[in-house]
Amino acid sequence: MTEIQDVTGTAFIVAEYRAEENAEAHPLYLDPIVPLFLNERTRAAADRIAAGFPPGREGVKLRTRYFDDHLDAQLGNGSRQVVILGAGLDTRGVRKQAPGVTYFEIDDADTISFKRERLAEAGIHAPIVSISGNYVTDGLLRLLDANGFDFDLSTYVIWEGNTMYLNRPAVLEVLTGLRESVGELAISFDYLTEAVIDYATGDDQTSAFVRRFAEMGAPWHFGIDDIAALARDAGLIVVDNIKTADLYRTFWPSRPLDSIWYDNYSLCTLAPSEGISL
Repeated sequence: MTEIQDVTGTAFIVAEYRAEENAEAHPLYLDPIVPLFLNERTRAAADRIAAGFPPGREGVKLRTRYFDDHLDAQLGNGSRQVVILGAGLDTRGVRKQAPGVTYFEIDDADTISFKRERLAEAGIHAPIVSISGNYVTDGLLRLLDANGFDFDLSTYVIWEGNTMYLNRPAVLEVLTGLRESVGELAISFDYLTEAVIDYATGDDQTSAFVRRFAEMGAPWHFGIDDIAALARDAGLIVVDNIKTADLYRTFWPSRPLDSIWYDNYSLCTLAPSEGISL
């Protein structure tokens, strides 16, 4: 059985935060699959990273709801392929199965093997094409082409928790490559402001949270202050862009919004100007 030794890896941290929502009286979403990947060690690691900084956990939950909602809309609009970049312990290929829809998940071989074995042990089978590789250094389009991806089918790409680890050229390469090669496309991703990356928000708790990721070997490098300019450089348009602060007010109106984190952490959906209806 495959074991992941480094349970402090970001995939496990994010999965722990996502799983917490299952215990809420009125959850933003339900993810009954993610607990299969977790244990006491992953829980302890997640607690250390978000110590004293609840927004770190809450941001993951809000973005999960955003991507789930947009995936539902895209499937309803006819998307037949879903690509999840840097998939980690994403469970949408199981939770959001739909007739005639194929999921393509790209991540490192160890994560894919671990995930596949846990699902198999639970008797869970889903139409997921697991692709071992690094979509930046190995080439996203090459990886997709080698694994049965149909560039002519309507496709939705989920790029969750990735852009901040890259740089502008790498992000543009992914966006431009998809726009040039996929017939019908929409792509959603999350991003941070440059102030977060530069430890310049003026908020000590936010800076400490960013520093803890760097200390665990997963530093953030890239922030975006002008999403429209990035989209334009990639030949795309912004069809949706929202701060997690606005999602917070929508879904948790009775909770105090007590951190600037939410104003510095956003989600967006881009598409070609002639793109699919959204």
